Amino acid sequence: MRVCLGYLISFALLIFSCEKKEDMSDMPLYEGPVMEIKDVVTLFSDSAKVRVRLEAPTQFEFENGDREFPDGVYIEFFEKDGTKSSTLRADRGEKNAKENLYKAEGNVVVISLLDGDELNTEELYWTPIKEEIFTDKFVTIRSEGEIHTGEGMTARQDFSSYSITKPTGTLTIDDPQ
Repeated sequence: MRVCLGYLISFALLIFSCEKKEDMSDMPLYEGPVMEIKDVVTLFSDSAKVRVRLEAPTQFEFENGDREFPDGVYIEFFEKDGTKSSTLRADRGEKNAKENLYKAEGNVVVISLLDGDELNTEELYWTPIKEEIFTDKFVTIRSEGEIHTGEGMTARQDFSSYSITKPTGTLTIDDPQ
C-alpha cells in the first residue's frame, strides 16, 4: 500500500508539473527607457575646458545608449578660450549613440552670441565630432538688417559661418529688431 501511495503522489506531481506554461518567446521585448533622469546638466570638455553645456528637464536613457529629451533641450557652445559663442534651444531632442548625432526638433532656435545672428527651423542636427549643425528643412536666418530664407543649411556649431543649401530669398529690413 505504501508503494502505491508513493506512485500516486509521484504521478500527481508529474501531472501538475506538466501544466502548460506561457511561452516567453511570444512576449514583446521592452524597448522603452531603462533610466529617467530629471534636471540634467551635461558638460563636454576638451583639454579640461568646457566646450558644450547641455541642459534638459528630462532625459530618457535607453539600453543601446540612445537618449531622448522629451521636454526640451538647451545647449550652450563655448570657444576654446571659454567664451560662450552660441546657444541652441528646442522643444525636443534626442541622441543617436551609434552615430554620435544629436537631433533637435520643434521651434529650434540657434543664436550666435558673437554677432547676434538667429536661426529658426523645425529640425536641426548637431555632430560634436565635426562641431557643426545642419538641416535639410526650411530655415530662416535673421542677421543684422537682413532675413535669409531657404531649404537646408550647414553651419559651424558656434554659428559664426553658415551656408544655405537652397536659398529662397533675402529681405532687407530697416530695423534689425
